[in-house]
Amino acid sequence: MLAQLAECAASLGVAGWSLLLLAPFVGSFLGVVIRRLPEGRPVAWARSDCESCGARLTARDLVPLISWLMTRGRCRHCGDALGWFYPGVELAALAVAVVALVADGQEQAWLDCLLGWWLLTLGWIDLRTWLLPDLLTLPLLVLGLVVCIAFDPEDLADRAAAAAIGYLVLRAVAWAYQRYRGREGLGQGDAKLFAAAGAWLGLAALPQVILLAAAAALAAAAALGLAGTRLRARMALPFGPFLGLATWLTWFFGPLVF
Repeated sequence: MLAQLAECAASLGVAGWSLLLLAPFVGSFLGVVIRRLPEGRPVAWARSDCESCGARLTARDLVPLISWLMTRGRCRHCGDALGWFYPGVELAALAVAVVALVADGQEQAWLDCLLGWWLLTLGWIDLRTWLLPDLLTLPLLVLGLVVCIAFDPEDLADRAAAAAIGYLVLRAVAWAYQRYRGREGLGQGDAKLFAAAGAWLGLAALPQVILLAAAAALAAAAALGLAGTRLRARMALPFGPFLGLATWLTWFFGPLVF
């Protein structure tokens, strides 16, 4: 892996370095979306304030990663700790760009990052709020079909069918679970995200996405158990992050043969 990273760094052109430089700024914006969108707060035009003292943050406070490091993770005005949320999202967005460049090269990496950053946002929102907003899932579905029209127009019928089947399958699973267990197991947002996965990946990929997502969720539950969290029958994990991860991995490596 280190040899691949060194080789990739040596071969990066303007497009690759531009993507790496842009990624933390994208992550900063994604952090704003993750925080504000579920609360119905404005995302694009609202000024950034310190959440502790309310002081307006200026440009020098908002340089991704660097501002946080320069102030040692504290507000310049009140000295309160700023927390790891924003630098965490910025580093995650940078990691998406690095993986895309290593796996796919500079030409494909921009599209990889668009999908990866979108799924990162949805997964993080789901972890924080147990919501997958329609404002993000439905445009992601439409964008998958648009990408198909642009690059693989002959696959459009397959992608559209995959989106419809993906949605219906998870809605059916959610209905059956609620009927027999008496409580909700999967939300409509999960079904819409699975539909978006179908729009990006096609019918053949759907079994792999759902199996990878289920395996990742089980692994996360096992890790929580090993870490000392007492697992109970009625405990649940948000499924969106695992669906997003499985979708992105399948986007890179393609569907296996089932």
